[in-house]
Amino acid sequence: MPLPTNLTTLDGTPLTPAELENQVILFINVASQCGLTPQYSGLVELDKKYSDRGFKVIGVPCSKLCGKKTTDR
Repeated sequence: MPLPTNLTTLDGTPLTPAELENQVILFINVASQCGLTPQYSGLVELDKKYSDRGFKVIGVPCSKLCGKKTTDR
């Protein structure tokens, strides 16, 4: 499956497909503005634990989740 080409890090830096080459990637649909995100700490730990083995957890926000826009609060 081709990787998305328009990913950015939390600080806005573009994340290129080349940086993810030969990695096992778990894409997670996130709703970071909703406040109901207790799973984030576990996902961060999972990423830290296995990143040296070529495993990455990447959260991708979906503005269509539950009909919310990213600007809704």
